[in-house]
Parts: sequence; C-alpha cells; structure tokens
Amino acid sequence: MWDKPTLLNWIANLLFAVSVVVMLYAALFAVVHLPIFPLREVKVDGELSHVNREQVKLIVAKHLKGNFFTLDLVKARNAFEKLPWARNVSLRRRWPDTLEVVIEEHQALARWGTIALVNTHGELFHAASGGDLPMFYGPADGVIEVASQYGEFSKILKTANLNIANLALTPRRAWEITTTDGMVVELGRVEMQPRLEKFVSVYSRTIAGLNMKVTYADLRYPNGFAVRKPVQIKAGEQVQPAVEDKSLDTTTLKDGVFKPSISKPSILKPGKTKPTDIIKQQT
Repeated sequence: MWDKPTLLNWIANLLFAVSVVVMLYAALFAVVHLPIFPLREVKVDGELSHVNREQVKLIVAKHLKGNFFTLDLVKARNAFEKLPWARNVSLRRRWPDTLEVVIEEHQALARWGTIALVNTHGELFHAASGGDLPMFYGPADGVIEVASQYGEFSKILKTANLNIANLALTPRRAWEITTTDGMVVELGRVEMQPRLEKFVSVYSRTIAGLNMKVTYADLRYPNGFAVRKPVQIKAGEQVQPAVEDKSLDTTTLKDGVFKPSISKPSILKPGKTKPTDIIKQQT
C-alpha cells in the first residue's frame, strides 16, 4: 500500500476532512454552550383565564434548563402541558433570547360526576372549577357522546326556556335529563331529539301557559308522553301516588360515578288516577 501514492493521498485527504469536521463540531458545541446566549424572556400567549403568572414562573424556574440553543423544547412543552387547564401547548424560539409559549386552555362544559370536568371537545380533564356547570353521568366510553347530545338537547330545551342541570346516559344507552327547575325527562334510547322537540312544542303552547310545575315527563310512549305534577298533601291527609314511584335510585358505576337509574313507563289505572295528576298528550 505504501507504494501507491494515489491511495495514500486519498486517505490523507479523508483524514484531514474528518478532522476538520470534528473540530468544527467541537467549536460549535462550545460556542452554543457558552453563557453568551442566555434565555432572557419567556412570552406566554393565549386566551388565559386559569393559567396564572405564578404557575408559569414555577415552570420556568424548575424545567427550563439551558440557553437559547440548548433548551429542550420537548421537555419544556411537557412541563407546560401538565398544568391542569392546559389543553395544547406550542413553543418556539425567537432570536436572540426569547421563548414564545402559546397555551390553549380547556373550556369547561360540564362536570363528569365527581371525578373530572368535560371540555367542549368532549375530553375529560382534572382541574378545580367553581363555576355553575351541569352534571354528566355515563359509562367511561360515553364522554364524547354525552357532550355532543348535551349541545343538541340544550338547543331544543332553550326554546321553552328550559336548561339542563343533569344529563345521564345509562350503559344501555338510554337518556335522562334533569332541568334546572327539577323536572326529570325520560327520553329512552331511540328518536331522542324528535321526542324532545315534540314535548317542547307542547310544553311551550300548553303546560307552560298553565303555570303548572311539572316534576316528571316520560317521552317513551309511542304515541305521546305523560307528565306529572307534585302531589298536593293537605294537613292530616295521606295521599297515595297516582302512578308508580318515580324517585331516582342511584347505581354505582365501575369508575365511581353515580348516575340516576331510568324506570319503565308507568301504567295508568282507570278509576284511580285523577286527570290533574297525569296529563297524557296524544300526538
């Protein structure tokens, strides 16, 4: 090999090139780790209602290590995403000494039992909220379904000035609504929106005009629905309910969430039920 000058020149050139690259890399590594490129400013943007200055300062002090070049953006983003109200976080370096952080907060839609909150995307998150939010109940895989139906049901009920306090979905996919004024509405498992629209139409035209409080509405009848008003009990009298007891039992779900159980339509007994107790609207 030593008698081949061309090969020797090629090896020498290769070794020289490798040494130059190594030297450049070492120089660049040394330069970017010098304290002459500190991260002087962290700018946080976004419509923030729950993420506060103290939380940001704590993350900066604890997790943002390195200078402008050596800061690990992945670790920094993960640190910001651990904030209870942070849904999405994006980070970007801005020359020469700024880190820009954009935070998208969760928008709370309801409470999922007593264990979490539900955002407007149908996602669960764990945070503290003192807001007056409706309560959702259902199986663990039904969060998106309940959140979606809540929007549809709310639009229909608002035409009759009714608002949802509780919305429950059973494992059998049957729906039950409790309004803010205490009325329980049984929707069943099929044709929920048409049933609710029909009920709201009749409610707005007749029941609401009668200034009569309704405590229970069963929309699961094929040709109509039944409603019930509170039983008036006079002093010294004992009044038997006109229909089977509609009080809600509680059933414990596997994840610790409690939900109201849904009963079957009651059977009206001729001669024992007063017209003022039950109103059945034929459609």
